[in-house]
Amino acid sequence: MSSPFKVLTIGDAMITLNPAVKGPLRYVTQFERKVGGAELNFAIGCARLGLGSKWISRLGEDEFGRVIYNFARGEGVDVSGVDFVSGRPTSLNFKEINEDGSGKTFYYRYNSPILTLTPDMIQEELFENIDLVHLTGVFLAIDPKNIEIAAKVIEAAKQKKIPISFDPNIRLKLWSIEEARKAYKEILPHVDILLTGLEEIRLISGMEEEDELALFAREYGIRDLVLKDGANGSKLLRNGDWTRAESFHVTPVDTVGAGDGFDAGYIYGWLNGFSKERLLQFANGVGALVTTVSGDNEGLPYLNEVNAFINNDLIVER
Repeated sequence: MSSPFKVLTIGDAMITLNPAVKGPLRYVTQFERKVGGAELNFAIGCARLGLGSKWISRLGEDEFGRVIYNFARGEGVDVSGVDFVSGRPTSLNFKEINEDGSGKTFYYRYNSPILTLTPDMIQEELFENIDLVHLTGVFLAIDPKNIEIAAKVIEAAKQKKIPISFDPNIRLKLWSIEEARKAYKEILPHVDILLTGLEEIRLISGMEEEDELALFAREYGIRDLVLKDGANGSKLLRNGDWTRAESFHVTPVDTVGAGDGFDAGYIYGWLNGFSKERLLQFANGVGALVTTVSGDNEGLPYLNEVNAFINNDLIVER
């Protein structure tokens, strides 16, 4: 059953080339073509859960650009904010996956089509019927002017009283931690929901103790500070109180995209008024299911799959 709520996100997408075998990339000779990108993963995750989902981006006017566009549209994502750009190749990345499911990603996004997106392209009509805007640090890291674009998105959202969620999603291959902190200081005062990893919040704030993080959230006016900690579960700070939820026991095969799935699950529950405990449980369930399937977004579950998984604490037939 679809939800009456609709989310909007903005960011790059890439063709992801997944290795046919596990281990160091230098020994891999065959790859499978997939589609990836943090913001697109989030948009697809929301769409599969039944939320309306809109994605703003730019793609190369090439075969790979068409692959991404058609894939997103086929998943039910609103792509009316996506345009094709000639002379700019669609970005690529190659994944390296280790035997334990962990891995690395190698990016090839020079002269990316997303670089043609400018602040003046963020028009008011993009925000019609939007209930929440989701931003990530990946988009901010790609190009310095994207901070201006994010500021324009935030301004438009605030004018319409649309809440904003933010996942720092730190990519130190794209920028330094000093650059990231500077950008985040501009974004955080406008964030309603901060969805971050435990290690990320340490890097951003230099804090990790709960009382310190409570001060951090209060300083920036963050309503929900959500900490994702993988197999250790997650916790939420709201109104000065912490709520915790344990992780689900699964055997991970690919951890890429789990954080994006968690974000989609949390936003679904938040928009639908879930209790704090159920919010974390639901988001943990989505994130856990993502890790059981290889690929950036192939493991993003549908609503009935999440509910069945949470209720039974078992991997469902997929």
